[in-house]
Amino acid sequence: MSRESVRPETMLLVDQSRCVGCHACETACKMENDVPPGPRWIEVVEHETLDTAGNVVLTFLPLNCRHCGDAPCIRACPTLALTRGELGLVNLAVERCIGCGECLFACPFGAPQFGEDRIMQKCHGCLERRSQGLPTACEQLCPTQALKSGTPRELSHHARGARAAAVASRQG
Repeated sequence: MSRESVRPETMLLVDQSRCVGCHACETACKMENDVPPGPRWIEVVEHETLDTAGNVVLTFLPLNCRHCGDAPCIRACPTLALTRGELGLVNLAVERCIGCGECLFACPFGAPQFGEDRIMQKCHGCLERRSQGLPTACEQLCPTQALKSGTPRELSHHARGARAAAVASRQG
């Protein structure tokens, strides 16, 4: 595959309204991929706001590589260490990485992570699991089903169905 912009064949949908901040996705990813202490290929961030009554409201958002269709990290990498691979996922050729950090600066999700060796590492979309018909490790372990992987068409259908169910339940 090439470095140019493409529509990913597989994506990870994050339903922020379902995330409870349990960090199970982080644990699943580290265990599945033997990620050492330090880097997190998926990280749950917490956001505090005040509601209209002045109460603190916590929301959580899992951040990981979204394998963007027009991935800025691919364009920013001077050594071509990042390319588009199977299923449209953004792949990393570790042997080409020089640890310059350009990919991290370009990524809106802070997905590229650097180990002690200053070489970039990142989510690979659980390609091996997906090729066996299994969900990603983070998706499988999420107790609230806030993460869902699939094709853009499948995820769009899922999101529309979930929205329709929520509207129907409010209308009684």
